Amino acid sequence: MYSLFFKRLIDVTAAALVLIIFLPLFIGVYLLLILSQNSAFFTQDRPGKNGKIFKLIKFKTMSDKRDAQGNLLPDAERLTKVGKWVRSTSLDELPQLINVLKGDMSLIGPRPLLIKYLPLYSETQKRRHEVKPGITGWAQVNGRNAISWNKKFEYDVWYVDHLSFLLDCKIVWRTIKKVIIREGISSDTSVTMEPFKGNN
Repeated sequence: MYSLFFKRLIDVTAAALVLIIFLPLFIGVYLLLILSQNSAFFTQDRPGKNGKIFKLIKFKTMSDKRDAQGNLLPDAERLTKVGKWVRSTSLDELPQLINVLKGDMSLIGPRPLLIKYLPLYSETQKRRHEVKPGITGWAQVNGRNAISWNKKFEYDVWYVDHLSFLLDCKIVWRTIKKVIIREGISSDTSVTMEPFKGNN
């Protein structure tokens, strides 16, 4: 009953309340990004529940700088000063509340990853798409970008099998703690997360 009805009701209610409460902050970050890098939002197609594609919305933290061949520079070179602060405070995730209101995402669930990863998943890893993706999830409160891909997928599938109101409450509480101490934002070797290259 929770996953079929109450989870969505809580998502809509909480997302609307948070957007209203943090509207001044939302506008402030938007203006800061516009003034510092001329663009505020980053959108990208991501797979949602059952692999359905939707457009993810985040605050933009990286520039579009490219090398002489037209390829994007590494993340560390494109991360702007303002973007680094926005990422470190997790404010870049705030616009995803719009995705929650639209029904693309839930507050809690496996993070929506890149479309190009879809053919690389094992049959077990594909199960992460049995529920809506979330702004935060079990993998995020157990290491975020600081854990391996295999461990992250283990946590995602475990969440699918154990989804409950009490587990979601636990994830929310642990997310708040991690945001405050700014833990797990980067991997050991990258400012974001190394690309997933499959299970071979």
